[in-house]
Amino acid sequence: MIKLDQFLKLVGIAPTGGQAKWIILDGAVKVNDIVETRRGRQLVAGDRVTVEGKTYDVGEIIDNS
Repeated sequence: MIKLDQFLKLVGIAPTGGQAKWIILDGAVKVNDIVETRRGRQLVAGDRVTVEGKTYDVGEIIDNS
């Protein structure tokens, strides 16, 4: 598992946790096609995160890091 804000840093969407927080709070992030505003949201393999029109498969990202 990984928290949403940590995931955004891992994939390079946000260089810092603070910036990840604002991206999430602005409603710019969807988890499984639902807007998510909780930065501590736990992500698991099988979840899909969409930001700026790009979708990331959490399982693939975690397995490759």
